[in-house]
Amino acid sequence: MKGGDPYIRALMRTIAASEANGKRPYSLLYGGQQVSDLSKHPEICVTIVTGPNKGNCSTAAGRYQIINTTWYHIAPRYHPKRSQMMFWSTYSFEAEYQDVVVYRWLKDSGVWGVDIPQLLRQGKINDVLRRLSPTWTSLGYGIETNSISSSLPRIYQKMLQEELTIAQQPDTANAAPPPTPNSHTTDKQKR
Repeated sequence: MKGGDPYIRALMRTIAASEANGKRPYSLLYGGQQVSDLSKHPEICVTIVTGPNKGNCSTAAGRYQIINTTWYHIAPRYHPKRSQMMFWSTYSFEAEYQDVVVYRWLKDSGVWGVDIPQLLRQGKINDVLRRLSPTWTSLGYGIETNSISSSLPRIYQKMLQEELTIAQQPDTANAAPPPTPNSHTTDKQKR
């Protein structure tokens, strides 16, 4: 993903570091298998073998390990493009769409009850991680922390410095951020 808020981009990279840290995170299923078809959410339910949810299964997939029911809830709101098939819509789960949907979702203060970009600018990464933990349980405040959960605030700071550096580079400084959901204003109307 190019452009957009460097604070949110750093947060997305932090979530990915905790949830799907690997060479091919966009096609990663819960448990470590890879899928090749990302034309839609894979919907493959993998049995959970350890932890408090042992015996259940998870459909978590992609860079942000989004379960299928969550994807079907957020994709209609934040996905920039849908495919219509007879009576239902599908939403591509390709890498670029995973990023755009999660980016827009994290920026939606109505969903989270707080302005996440503002909290990040205030240096309140722990508050943000705590707020997001019910969705991403590995963020350090959930029921399934992992080996890097306690390092996430430091990881976020490192990612943020990288993102701020990128944002200051001439070729990306003028890049327009992704459009916000329900934005109907054209470039001509803004001038």
